[in-house]
Amino acid sequence: METEKILVTGGAGFIGTNLVNELKNRGHEVTTLDLLHNDRNNYVRADVKNYRQLEQVFEDNDKFDYVYHLAAEYGRWNGENHYENLWETNIIGTKHMIKLQEQLGFRMIFFSSAEVYGDYTGVMSEDVMENNPIKDTYQMNDYAITKWAGELMCMNSAAMFDTETVRVRPVNCYGPHEQFHPYKGFIPLFIYHSLFNKPYTVYKGHKRIIDYVEDTARTFANIVDNFKPGEVYNVGSKQEWEHDIKEYSDMVLNAVGRDDSIVTYKKAEAFTTKVKTIDFSKAIKDLKHDPKVSPEEGIKKTVDWMKWYYRIGQ
Repeated sequence: METEKILVTGGAGFIGTNLVNELKNRGHEVTTLDLLHNDRNNYVRADVKNYRQLEQVFEDNDKFDYVYHLAAEYGRWNGENHYENLWETNIIGTKHMIKLQEQLGFRMIFFSSAEVYGDYTGVMSEDVMENNPIKDTYQMNDYAITKWAGELMCMNSAAMFDTETVRVRPVNCYGPHEQFHPYKGFIPLFIYHSLFNKPYTVYKGHKRIIDYVEDTARTFANIVDNFKPGEVYNVGSKQEWEHDIKEYSDMVLNAVGRDDSIVTYKKAEAFTTKVKTIDFSKAIKDLKHDPKVSPEEGIKKTVDWMKWYYRIGQ
């Protein structure tokens, strides 16, 4: 395997940390970029919405072959409550990266989200966004809108300046290195509240696929081995592993060893798609996407990591 020089923005985040580890394990030369003060090796602190800081990173390093652009503000309610951060990071920050790509010629992997499909009720294959009017794939929050706008900017740059980008749409990724925060996904929320015996709410009638982060990181790392400019990939777990949100809650409670007395059950959550049916066949074909970790096993692994992180039982 050829060694590539790779920059990962958002590399100190949850998915980024797992991806950086996977890329390094394969022998690639990886530089991590994030906002945090950090003592990791080959780490640089920069804010993607500050062009000067980004430009300095590229001036201080030899040419990068690939940039994985993960840096983003995440989540629907985070985007509502902190929309300035959302739009500046996800839109301005991505535009900065694209402008540098146009100048320097590196290949980019842009991290979008399956949220771009909004409330589309059919099978969510990658071409849904091309074949349906935007009003029929109504994006239900600003986070989703910024991710779709990011994709559009990548495609526009490719058409105008021949930049080479692959877009990926992760689906409910979870696992080790994801600390709890109210704006994070439902799996870390359920686990954290269960571990600390705090109440939480489960909305019935919603079905989701969740994807264990080590499976996801392996697939993302495969992109450099089969890079197809202009392609876009859904990346998530197996459709047959889809469960109702209540079933995931039950798995968490079982892994933690707690009953559901801390859970309040409510009817379907407003402005939230009930069932998402997503096609992963393209990633399976091109990127050798092959999820290994079932939801039950992945949740147990994540519970163990959170126990370690929060020093529970130590």
